[in-house]
Amino acid sequence: MSEENWPVPVGDPLATASAPWLEGKVALVAGGGLSGPEGGVGFALAWLCARSGARIAVLDRDAAAGERTVAAIRETGGTAEFFEVDVTDDASVKTAVDAAAAHFGRIDVVADSIGGGGTQPMFDATPEEFERGMMLNFTAVWFVLRHAQRHMDRGGAMVTISSGAAEGRGPGMSYSFAKSALEKMSTGAAASLAPRGIRVNCVRVGMIWGAFAARGLSAEQRQVRADNVALKTEGNNWDIASAAFFLVTEQARWITGQVVTVDGGGFAPRNMGQAGSAKK
Repeated sequence: MSEENWPVPVGDPLATASAPWLEGKVALVAGGGLSGPEGGVGFALAWLCARSGARIAVLDRDAAAGERTVAAIRETGGTAEFFEVDVTDDASVKTAVDAAAAHFGRIDVVADSIGGGGTQPMFDATPEEFERGMMLNFTAVWFVLRHAQRHMDRGGAMVTISSGAAEGRGPGMSYSFAKSALEKMSTGAAASLAPRGIRVNCVRVGMIWGAFAARGLSAEQRQVRADNVALKTEGNNWDIASAAFFLVTEQARWITGQVVTVDGGGFAPRNMGQAGSAKK
């Protein structure tokens, strides 16, 4: 075949893909409840997956928050069901995941945004506080992935949510240690599930504004924090959820075992000059 007769190379599905990207899929979102006016990454992920055609299993310990998400999705014509769960209890996670799989007949996508706590300084925390930080931010996610993968087939995808604290050099906290472990678990899960054609990725969250930040930052602190981001803006739940959403679609079919940082370019304090440069 001569060069002049080459067909335009657009035969791959990615070249012609159009929304919705998750038509016919079932997405299980742990921590998907709508628990406050700011919302959270879990709710945003559930919303985006539903808007793209997926049926949503919302897992949350807060029944009212879970039902709010379900109601919001149904109001737009989507399909969603709530399954109450205590993610710190392996048996409860198994029950909820199995119930979701039985109700929908399958699980194609797993998104886990659960986390929090564990912010006590490492040498001030009690053993109970330390262990709870590790449980919420690491072990509980393992519970979800562990039970969900049994219901998944080739083409499935998982995404977990980490934090910039995983690589930060700030004070030691069980939250930071747990997020570091979570990232390693995510890449390990990717390698373990790759032979079955199931992808696993992780999103590392930067300095976003959401329910978690709203509980601990004043307006002044919020502005200072935003000014120290490279883009000089703060992100929000939708910035994180959009990245995580992409990773669970077929558009990311060749991406697995990655930790993707979404942080506006990271911490970039004001330029105070370079060492060794001439004074002016």
